[in-house]
Amino acid sequence: MAAERARIGFVGLGIMGTAMTLRLLEQGWPVTVWNLEPERVPPLVAAGAVAAQSPEQVTRTSDIVIMCVLHTDAVRECVFGAQGIAAAAGADKILIDHSTIDPAATREMATQLQAKSGMGWVDAPVSGGPVQSRSGTLTIMAGGDARDIEAIRPVMADLAANFTHIGPSGAGQTAKMINQLIVGSTYVVLAEALTLAEAAGVDASRLPQCLAGGHADSTLLKHLYPQMQARDFDPPRAYARQLLKDLKAVTAEAHQLALSLPMLEAATRRYADYVGQGNGMKDTASIVNSYRPAA
Repeated sequence: MAAERARIGFVGLGIMGTAMTLRLLEQGWPVTVWNLEPERVPPLVAAGAVAAQSPEQVTRTSDIVIMCVLHTDAVRECVFGAQGIAAAAGADKILIDHSTIDPAATREMATQLQAKSGMGWVDAPVSGGPVQSRSGTLTIMAGGDARDIEAIRPVMADLAANFTHIGPSGAGQTAKMINQLIVGSTYVVLAEALTLAEAAGVDASRLPQCLAGGHADSTLLKHLYPQMQARDFDPPRAYARQLLKDLKAVTAEAHQLALSLPMLEAATRRYADYVGQGNGMKDTASIVNSYRPAA
């Protein structure tokens, strides 16, 4: 397979999948798409994609199949379910999974797909949102066989500013867990910092400028904190339920490794309470509203 001329398939057209597909189309890749909710497909067809009726059909017409779906069960269904990817898999094809799912399940499914068809599986969860997807500046952490990693580099070069092969199958998902531990805990910490700043009567909008260059400075302080401070949550950049799902997965992994991570557990409880109050489809950063009403 000549990766620079590969036919791309994309399964899963949520917020991130749609943005990544548009980016690939703009970079000249031929893309065939499928989504469980068919109403998400026509805008991408209008942008140049070809619609397929199933993940199996996507795979038959693609050299590299990219998947970005909600959770482990969705990945399993898209790959091994009726009219799934495995039904058209072959040794000349590669699956890239951008979903954030369980590392052990990733290893098991990758082994199953390889044994069934010879098709390679690269677990490649991402960090960054729709803006980074559209500009090709995602951070992508990948696990899988080195030959498959090299074959997909031309595609990843159009999606990511930072693409790192961090180890064998499942390693990308483990790295994403660590990313989500840092991100989820920081969301809660920034919400508390903003709550304290507003209650104390300081100019909360100037806090990123005030702390720039110091040890508290970060990308999240620069970009997420102003969104929280402005209560700019519509439309959502990412859903609170999604981060909760990720935090629960990290917590389960920590327990399996007999680790006590109290910061992680506190952040998970905060998001669980917030989502449990009916806020699952609200912006992830709106967690600040769980501390005091929006101004």
